[in-house]
Amino acid sequence: MLTNKTPWIILLLLWMIGSTWWHVCIIKQLCGNVTQPVIAPTDISFDSTSAGVGGYSIVDGDLFRLDLPGNFSFARSGANANMNTLGGSLETMLAYLKANPGRRLEIVGYYSSAEANTTPFPNLGLARAEGIRQYLVQQGIPTASLTTKGIEKDLSFRIDQGDSLYGGIDFSFSGAEPVMSTDTATAPAVSKLTEPTTEKALAEAEKFSSVFKPIDLYFPLAQTNYIQTGETVKFFEEAARYLSAHKDKKLVLTGHTDSSGPDAVNMQLSRDRANDVKNKLRKTDIEASQIDVRAKGETEPKADNSTISGRKANRRVTVVVE
Repeated sequence: MLTNKTPWIILLLLWMIGSTWWHVCIIKQLCGNVTQPVIAPTDISFDSTSAGVGGYSIVDGDLFRLDLPGNFSFARSGANANMNTLGGSLETMLAYLKANPGRRLEIVGYYSSAEANTTPFPNLGLARAEGIRQYLVQQGIPTASLTTKGIEKDLSFRIDQGDSLYGGIDFSFSGAEPVMSTDTATAPAVSKLTEPTTEKALAEAEKFSSVFKPIDLYFPLAQTNYIQTGETVKFFEEAARYLSAHKDKKLVLTGHTDSSGPDAVNMQLSRDRANDVKNKLRKTDIEASQIDVRAKGETEPKADNSTISGRKANRRVTVVVE
């Protein structure tokens, strides 16, 4: 009887050994003699919700700033970044680099001496940086514009998130700075915002007086819902009443962007922002046929794009009844 069961017992033991090896060596990457190639993700989707406490900012002096609610994350001893935990998109950084080919970006990857390096690279930090570099190249950033470096650091791992590293990547810009336009003859009059501000503060500064006077809508980072205030509520309530009685009139939604990125990208982005607002108005009493969407891209700034606060003020949707 035992002889008949022996092959099944052996198969069961082999399956258990193989499963244990796969979990420890491949999933957890804790076997020092297993070499794993660094694979850059080719199809990454980004969550629109915050990844939790502690955001991350990518900054190039006063030239560019991207604030993200989350951060990169890596499995302990892992080289591949989980970019969903960023809580937002790197699209604006990609557009900035493409629009300014003279800028150079160094990607710094961190690693801990307590981690096992199972990659072909000299250290795990360099492997992590190389994975991000491969992703950026796939998105159209020239290889010559990117360098990588690995640095050993005392890192903290989040047990509550599967013993993972939250962070692990930094960026440093260098090279030729973008040439700012000096043609002021045809440039619209703009204000220069030097004091730090937030999208919420900009939204709260908007005041309603008439549906025929434009009011600007602002958006939290990486979100499509505009920041609603008491003034915007008044505007849309009054606009709904007026448009209901005047079917020949329209609510005009005009999208705007800052000057970061190519003109064509900004024009489409401004149209998308205006369409986002239109979609949110479906639940109101304003008929879709009475909503006109327009896009201005970066052509009509309300503030100087040379400051971070000015660029925030320019990322808006202007609404008015015409």
